[in-house]
Amino acid sequence: MAKHTVVTMPGDGIGNQVLPEALRLLEAVGFDAEYIHADIGWDCWRRQGIALPQPTVDLLAKHKLGLFGAITSKPKKEAEAELNPELRGKGYSYFSPIVTMRQRFNLDTCIRPCISFPGNPLNFIRKKPSGGYEEPFVNVVAFRQNTEGLYAGVEWTNPPEQVRAALATHSKFKPFTSVPGPDLAISVRIITRAAARKICNAAFDWAKKYGYKSVTICEKPNVLRETSGLMEDEAKAVSKEYPGIALWSTNIDAQTMWLTKNPEDYGVVVASNLFGDVISDAFAGLVGGLGFAASGNIGDEVAVFEPTHGSAPKYAELDPPIVNPIAMFLSAAMLLDHVGETTKATRIRNAIAAVVKEGQVRTYDMMRIPGGPKAISQGAASTTQMTDAVLDKLQTEREIDYAGSMVTSV
Repeated sequence: MAKHTVVTMPGDGIGNQVLPEALRLLEAVGFDAEYIHADIGWDCWRRQGIALPQPTVDLLAKHKLGLFGAITSKPKKEAEAELNPELRGKGYSYFSPIVTMRQRFNLDTCIRPCISFPGNPLNFIRKKPSGGYEEPFVNVVAFRQNTEGLYAGVEWTNPPEQVRAALATHSKFKPFTSVPGPDLAISVRIITRAAARKICNAAFDWAKKYGYKSVTICEKPNVLRETSGLMEDEAKAVSKEYPGIALWSTNIDAQTMWLTKNPEDYGVVVASNLFGDVISDAFAGLVGGLGFAASGNIGDEVAVFEPTHGSAPKYAELDPPIVNPIAMFLSAAMLLDHVGETTKATRIRNAIAAVVKEGQVRTYDMMRIPGGPKAISQGAASTTQMTDAVLDKLQTEREIDYAGSMVTSV
C-alpha cells in the first residue's frame, strides 16, 4: 500500500497538461503515493450545475491531500448560458470550485512563495543610478487569509428588504437608500478576529522558522478602518510574541508601488483574502509571473496545492502543449514539504533551478515571445520538453548549489 494518497484534480484547460507532468516528477523523485483522479471545474458545472461535485468533496475528506490544476471561471450570465439546456432557469448559481473547496474544508491559510531563480530572464531588474542594471534577489512569501474577506461570498444583486433595512441603520448607507433593488449590488467584507490572528501567527511562525527578519501586514486601515483595522491590530498583538522579527505595516496601494522599487527589502507578507491575492500576484510578477507562481491552501486537516495561473483555454488545445509547467512543479514540491518529504522537494527545486540557470530550455513565456502554435517553431520548449529537462537534472545533478532559500513547507 502506498504511503500517501493524493487526490488529483486537473480541472480545466491547461490544468490537464501541467498536472500530469508534475506527476512524472513526483514519480522520478520516488514519492510513494497513489493518485486518485477527481472531477472539478467547468465541465462539471455545465453538466451538473455544480463545479465541485460531491464525490470530489468525499475524496478530499477521506484522503486529506490534493493536487489541483486550473479552472475556468466566467461571469454570472455567461455561466448560466453555458449550462446544459435542461438546467437553465432552475436556480443554479456558479461558484468557483477552488473558493468553495477552501471554505468547505476551511483551507484558511494560503501560502504563496515568490522567490527568484537566478538566471530567469523574467526576473525583475532595475536601472542603477550610476548606469547599468541590477537584479535584486526577491525572497518573499505571501500569507493570504483564504476563507473570509470579500471572497466570503456574502453578496447580493437586488438585496432582500431585511438586508437593506439593516444597512440603512448605518449613516453611510443613506445615499443608496433610494437606489432600486435591481440596480444595487452589495458584497460584504467579513474579517473575524480568530481568522486574522491565525493567519498572522502562521506568517510569524514561518518567519521565525526560516530566518526572515520582518513580517509586513499589507492592508488599508486608513480607509477600511474596521476590517483592515482589525487585521492590523491582530498583527500587532501577534508580533509581541516574536521578539526579533520586525512588524511593518503598508497600505495595499502603496505596497504595489514599493515592490517595484525595493522588493528585496520584504520577507513575509500577510494580508486578508483579496489583498493577499493582489499582492502575491504582484510579487510573482517580479520572479517570472504565473508560470512560476505556486501556492498551498492549508487547513487543519486537508491541504490542496495548486499553481495560481488560470486555465488559459486558448492554449489548451495546442499540440504539442506550450505552457510553462514550473508553477505546477513548485506546487508539487510544496505538497512534498507538507507531508515531510523535504529532501525530495529540494531535489525538484534544485533541478528546476539548474534548468533555469542553464537557459538552454525555455518555454515561450521565458523567451518573451507570443504564445500560440508558432511558439515551438520559434525555439520555445514545449511543456513536455521542459519536464524532460527537469527530469534530466534530477538524474544527473542531485546536489546543486542553488543560491537561494526555496523552502516552501508549513
